[in-house]
Amino acid sequence: MSTLALSSVSSVLFALGNAAMALIVVVAVVLLFGLWVAKCYNGLTFARNQYKNAYSQIDVQLKRRYDLIPNLVETAKGYLKHERETLEAVIRARSAAVSANQQAAQHPGDPAAMQSLSHAEGQLTGALGRLLVVCEQYPALHANQNMMAIQEELTSTENRIAFARQHYNDVVTAYNNQRESFPTNIVSGLFNFGEAMLFSVENPQEREAPRVQF
Repeated sequence: MSTLALSSVSSVLFALGNAAMALIVVVAVVLLFGLWVAKCYNGLTFARNQYKNAYSQIDVQLKRRYDLIPNLVETAKGYLKHERETLEAVIRARSAAVSANQQAAQHPGDPAAMQSLSHAEGQLTGALGRLLVVCEQYPALHANQNMMAIQEELTSTENRIAFARQHYNDVVTAYNNQRESFPTNIVSGLFNFGEAMLFSVENPQEREAPRVQF
């Protein structure tokens, strides 16, 4: 074989080697990018599942609260014969809150659902507060054992709601921080990991849970 032929073969082999090396580099880069995307996606999924699970704990306590309210109204009704409007306002507010919570439970973190729930819960808290103020004007309620039992259950439930809401807000904040941080925000945008909304009250005066005191 001539020197020219050997030189040509060497050139071809060198070119093939460079092409193979370039292909390996490209494959490695694509593989690493894919692994990074998968890691970010899994992290976002885990964070999203965390706040959904946290909301389920709120849901449990809100339903417990909703179940107590009719008992409170029914017990108070016998003493508050001239406060029909106040009692009906509580029932209406409860109904709206139940509906809003059902939507939020189906779509935890959804801005529209959480805003609706926040508004409904604020209205219910206000209505309950007005009812309890009226109840304080009727001393006969002091001796009602059923009302005393409801008082204890409501107080316990309100505390549990506050704790569950704080936990939910903490994990939502962690999720939002993760999805907005670079470069994870690239993956969150590609796979539609939307912003989750906190569960907060609209009126600062509604931050304190209604207290039942007899």
